[in-house]
Amino acid sequence: MDKAQILAKYIPAEAAPIVARWIDYYKCDFKVSKGRNTKFGDYRPPYNGANHRISVNFNLNPYAFLVTTVHEFAHLQTWNEYKGKTKPHGLEWKLNFKKMMNPFFIKEVFPSDLKHAINSYLENPAASSCSDLNLFRALKRYDAASNAIAVEALAMKTIFRLKDGRVFRKDELVRKRFKCLEMNTKRIYLFSPLAEVFPVEEES
Repeated sequence: MDKAQILAKYIPAEAAPIVARWIDYYKCDFKVSKGRNTKFGDYRPPYNGANHRISVNFNLNPYAFLVTTVHEFAHLQTWNEYKGKTKPHGLEWKLNFKKMMNPFFIKEVFPSDLKHAINSYLENPAASSCSDLNLFRALKRYDAASNAIAVEALAMKTIFRLKDGRVFRKDELVRKRFKCLEMNTKRIYLFSPLAEVFPVEEES
């Protein structure tokens, strides 16, 4: 099975040949990673003879997987051009992200609402990364059905649990994240508004 066939398991099929060519052209070690709560993807520049390295979470829906992949390849291209002498999500990266997204726009890979959200994200200098809430709210509409709910949709003081069984209480908004109390340890954690959790009171 070639790269494009493997990639088509994770991204829209018409996008897979383009990404496969990028992997070969840039000599990139591309890894489908386990799910990570703190990030959707990661880019690491070449070091001590190693290739460029990109990893993307396996559990993203096809559109989110593709957007994250392009996000990381834009980091790769920006590193090739500037060798780390720019801001991570500065103008140089934004220009590369937009340029590398263009082939997928031409092929009309994305539904119109996602295309609009991506363009809005690129035009907004305050949006520093692919964790931009408006963009990922749009992407999450295409997730598979789940009984999980985003932290931002819970009422304050709601008790919820994570997949690993830990139980928290949603307390207050601190800047762009929610301060939540872990009920067992009494430690405070900050949650992304889009973190998916399970309200305890709704369980039977």
